[in-house]
Amino acid sequence: MALMHNIVHVLHFNEDDFTSINSSPRVGVFRDLREKRCLKLIAKARTNVDTVNGKKVNGIHVDLIPLKHCENLMKDEGSNLNNDYLLGRFVEERFVYRQSFVIRSYEIGPDKTATMETLMNLLQETALNHVASSGVAGNGFGATREMSIRKLIWVVTRIHVQVEKYSSWGDLVEIDTWVAAAGKNGMRRDWIIRDYNTQKIITRATSTWVMMNRETRRLSKIPYEVKNEVVPFYLNREAIATVNIDSEKIEKLTDETAERIRPGLAPRWSDMDANQHVNNVKYIGWILESVPINVLADYNLTSMTLEYRRECRQSNVLESLTSMKPNKTADIEQNKDKNNAPQFAEDNSCRSEDLECTHLLRMEGDHAEIVRARSVWQYKQHQII
Repeated sequence: MALMHNIVHVLHFNEDDFTSINSSPRVGVFRDLREKRCLKLIAKARTNVDTVNGKKVNGIHVDLIPLKHCENLMKDEGSNLNNDYLLGRFVEERFVYRQSFVIRSYEIGPDKTATMETLMNLLQETALNHVASSGVAGNGFGATREMSIRKLIWVVTRIHVQVEKYSSWGDLVEIDTWVAAAGKNGMRRDWIIRDYNTQKIITRATSTWVMMNRETRRLSKIPYEVKNEVVPFYLNREAIATVNIDSEKIEKLTDETAERIRPGLAPRWSDMDANQHVNNVKYIGWILESVPINVLADYNLTSMTLEYRRECRQSNVLESLTSMKPNKTADIEQNKDKNNAPQFAEDNSCRSEDLECTHLLRMEGDHAEIVRARSVWQYKQHQII
């Protein structure tokens, strides 16, 4: 969760202040921007807004300011340029936070579509901006004010993502996110991603978060004061129906049960986040290091569940383990050999139409678990209409 002090984003386009917008709604590009205009977010107080702990949660309007005024705004000591470019907004009575993104060229893979890592990064960015825009943000990475006082941070324990379609380079996507309680001491965060043009939902995700002391690195109960901050934003809605969520136990892989092991994975300085541990999205790339190349090339990753066991620091060296089998929901009768066993290729990849993989990231030294994961893959050839 993440929410910036006294901010809600409402888009205001003043026709007198800029020339035109590209006629295609999927491309957020302002014409003649270099010649005459610059985009500037102006904070304006609102009346009749919600309150959190008795304090007003103010909004922010997005205005387009002529270029000649930009220099003065930049020099204005009262302007906070770091907070001016969060282009999301609250919808549905401030319970749902919505933000749009263009898929960049550096966010696509070899098949010219966004990667699972890209999607996870966009989900994380939307969540952080949600917290930053709520009016209760503290000085931590996604922490509220009361959390910052108590040196608490959010850590994710489990996340499940279902992808119907991967966006291509240049596509515009719209992400909604909201939060709810998860038991007595957890928080659930859900997301949906829509194609901006068609408004069709193309990705759904749900996650569970708990609190940890950033100094002792121990888990903590949610203090009463923190609950008072976040409960007003809770929305009892599920992005993925409970029956469709991958909630089954993820089996622990061993040297004997893993089909592929990729050792020597060392975190870099750039893999660390603001909470001084490896960013949870980085684990996906390491998990895929032990997936056969032909699976990465010929299959689409349609579902992924990650179960985070412990932190990873820069000094740690990891191993990635993977095992594969036909997806239990697929018809695999035609892929059985004489012994009634599923057939696998020489590189240990399954020839079934759909695959289910089990993954493990562990310390290379003592084999301590970092992340358990499960993924489902669909053969690309059978997705062609």
